Amino acid sequence: MEIVAVYVAISTAILLGAMSPGPSFIVVARAAVAGSRGQGVLAALGMGVGGGLFALAALLGLQLILLAVPSVYRALQLLGGLYLILLAYKLWRAAADPLDLGVGAAPRSSALQAFTLGLVTQLSNPKTAIVYASVFSAALPQHSSWLLTAFLVPTIFAIEFGWYSLVALAFSSGRARDSYLRGKSWIDRLAAGAIGLLGLKILADVRVT
Repeated sequence: MEIVAVYVAISTAILLGAMSPGPSFIVVARAAVAGSRGQGVLAALGMGVGGGLFALAALLGLQLILLAVPSVYRALQLLGGLYLILLAYKLWRAAADPLDLGVGAAPRSSALQAFTLGLVTQLSNPKTAIVYASVFSAALPQHSSWLLTAFLVPTIFAIEFGWYSLVALAFSSGRARDSYLRGKSWIDRLAAGAIGLLGLKILADVRVT
């Protein structure tokens, strides 16, 4: 039962993190708006592959650290919770800022270029690396099973690829794109609230234990 709870917690946190606007969001949106729907989906595929690699690295690396130095576990939980709260604060503050997609700045590219752009953007984004490290260090139990790894990695790939595919499909449609831009403020604040609550829960768990 603990495995299920950890699986749901990590998957939800990664989904909320993926949904928060950032470089990855803008890259996929640009590919869809300035290129084509197909190029946007290929960029989303690159995001999914990058997310899966981040998840695998976080699971394998953190598991070794937690088994070797148990005291690191609580410290990582604390840092993870604090970072999620900071991320929520920044997202909330920027909710009213307009999203500059720079339409026309991104030229049409080949399928391989679109995929590579998504992959490189995901892997080189410090925000993504910190979010993954924070979420996994905060939610991962000290003794996790290979079953959790086997389910989490493909799930996170599906979350990243699925979300950014929706972004590509949405921004290839003028009506949906305009709707998001009109509702950006409350959508971003809703995501910020959920991320902030998760961070507070993690800090409360650290204090109790």
